[in-house]
Amino acid sequence: MSSSLIEQLMRAIKAKDMEQAANLLNEHPDVARHKDSEGNSPILIAQYYGAKSIVTLLLDLHVSLNIHEAAAVGKLSAVVDLLEESPALMDSYSHDGYTPLGLAAFFGHSTIAAALLERGAKVNTVSYNTMRVTPLHSAAAGRHTSIAEVLLLHAADPNARQQSGWTPLHSAVHNQHIEMVTLLLKHGSDPEAANDEGVTPVDMARNSANVELLNLITTDLV
Repeated sequence: MSSSLIEQLMRAIKAKDMEQAANLLNEHPDVARHKDSEGNSPILIAQYYGAKSIVTLLLDLHVSLNIHEAAAVGKLSAVVDLLEESPALMDSYSHDGYTPLGLAAFFGHSTIAAALLERGAKVNTVSYNTMRVTPLHSAAAGRHTSIAEVLLLHAADPNARQQSGWTPLHSAVHNQHIEMVTLLLKHGSDPEAANDEGVTPVDMARNSANVELLNLITTDLV
């Protein structure tokens, strides 16, 4: 497979150019099954870039999915089948360092997250990359409250620190996501936990000028 074809497809995906991607895949359908020089598959890049129509197009080509791709695009049956074939995939890392649970949490696939947890996925596994995020960080960043709640009920650490010392609460406050902030506080997230720059979620709330957020996060502080 020509690397130039893969590069062309990746450019079309990143530009969310459905027409160009469709034309290329129509002429060279096998390109959908190859990866770029960094190990990225077209379907995972399409998911990362929010190119939903291209994700659908690739799925329609019946591209074989690995467990990380299946978790990212929300294919529960594929995740279950792959785990039945190889249980060791449960907490495995993708080429860019994320577990199936981390990907499901980030992209908002609650049924997959629940299925992985029911089968024993490790809830506090840190990503194998510079981000150093747990699935709860990913759920908070993606604003997926229902998944965050399931993770917390399975003993996710509400004060885990990722790159730069951010906790899930830092992300939730940064997003001004009231529902997520409420949930995290309920489960013991520390509003005064400082990141590597000494900034706490309370500081972020004060700087946001969001009165509801500030009142929420400072209610129980002395």
